[in-house]
Amino acid sequence: MKEDFLHYLWKFKKFDTLNLKTSNQEEVTISNAGQYLELAGPDFFNAQITIGNQKWAGNVEIHVKSSDWYVHHHEKDAGYENVILHVVWEHDTEIFRSDNSEIPVLELKNYVSASILNNYQKLLAPKSWIFCEKQLTKIPEFVLKNWQERLFFERLERKSKPILELSKCTNNDWETVLFQLLAKNFGLNTNGEAFLKIAQSIPFSVIRKECFEVENLEALLFGSAGLLDGEKEDTYFKDLKFRYFYLLHKYQIEKSFIEPIQFFKHRPDNFPTVRLSQLANLFHKQQNLFSKISNLSVVEAIYEIFRVSVTPYWEIHYQFDKESPKKKKALTKSFMDLLILNTVIPLQFAYAKSQGKEASEDLITVLNGVEAEKNSIVEKFGSFGIKARNAFETQSLLQLKNEYCNKNKCLDCAIGVELLKID
Repeated sequence: MKEDFLHYLWKFKKFDTLNLKTSNQEEVTISNAGQYLELAGPDFFNAQITIGNQKWAGNVEIHVKSSDWYVHHHEKDAGYENVILHVVWEHDTEIFRSDNSEIPVLELKNYVSASILNNYQKLLAPKSWIFCEKQLTKIPEFVLKNWQERLFFERLERKSKPILELSKCTNNDWETVLFQLLAKNFGLNTNGEAFLKIAQSIPFSVIRKECFEVENLEALLFGSAGLLDGEKEDTYFKDLKFRYFYLLHKYQIEKSFIEPIQFFKHRPDNFPTVRLSQLANLFHKQQNLFSKISNLSVVEAIYEIFRVSVTPYWEIHYQFDKESPKKKKALTKSFMDLLILNTVIPLQFAYAKSQGKEASEDLITVLNGVEAEKNSIVEKFGSFGIKARNAFETQSLLQLKNEYCNKNKCLDCAIGVELLKID
């Protein structure tokens, strides 16, 4: 038996509430079970309970055994002085407040049906991946859909926090925020933080002024990345290096130290040289980019904005001084989908939140038009009967696995709660 199951039973009154009695055989009537705040202190606040002939207002503490009160040293904590009822699964000792007054105890195990206990045991049965893997197909469609929407917006809330922090640091210049966020995501997992620091080292006002010459944007990005250090015979390298130091002097930019950019383990099309050139071409092609994508709810229109490639030099190079067969190296649809998932949608959500607006339906509409992600989590859910059809559903499944299944929060999950109801 675990306390989170007892919290579930008390919160939703999943026990016989008509014939309740304390360990001292006083009748118990629950008018209000209280608020479950999951904070330090008693488990449920501001409950209203009649014990015997006396109506009480106060807090409820829940434990597996009543002796846990002393194990957790609540008798020494003033925050527990206002506990009016101690709810336990097994009553093994009397408990007292600091003034030696006895706290009434309700032993739940005598009031919970065998079917609820059986469902709980099934839910926590041995697993190969997640607890409910053999029962997922029993979940009604409407329950799953409603829960997926909640999960999706929980995930967006988490993703929006660093974006809102960026907006504070840039005095709410959302064009700058977008530039920095795109830079981070162009860098992928390996170079993401380095690319973010590169973007932060270049004032976006300079990007705005120099965006009409893509070579100047490349010079700023490559130079800040340390890719123009040293000497090479390559003519384009020399040209970018000249432009870089000219622009540093022109705008009085101080050269920052950025951690070394990683090429190792990347496929050539993901080399940082290619990604930085694509980023430069995006801001060369699309001025005022934030104003263009902030309200877009048609996925094809977003794809159109991201249809960019590299400058001609990088069509025949992956690194300076090393020529390769010619290739356009445009952003692939799968990479554009990553940008939509990790940049566009979280940014639109964060911006709407900063404006006190609601953007829920538009965001779901966009991701309904994006292909389902392919990863081990999505594939595993599919093998157990939950097949994702689009990116909205895959994002929800990722949130479910990472924040609920991995943390064994079955009783905070709509799927787990629904499974406990099934006879």
